[in-house]
Amino acid sequence: MKPHYYFIGATFSILLSIYLFLFGTGVNHELIAIFVGLWAPTIICIGIFNTLLGILDEMCCAHKRIEDATCGHDR
Repeated sequence: MKPHYYFIGATFSILLSIYLFLFGTGVNHELIAIFVGLWAPTIICIGIFNTLLGILDEMCCAHKRIEDATCGHDR
């Protein structure tokens, strides 16, 4: 996924949390709003983790190409 989607999801989580906190009518609407607000850092962390996995994959592919190129010249 593109990193923009993670930031959009985190923004939606924060806005939903604010809405629930201010306009909630349930018994524990403050606690529910805090819980929903805690989704934002989790969504951002998932985005960072997926980005780092993509970078690792690119580095592994580049390393394999370099190894294949150097091993081909040694033969």
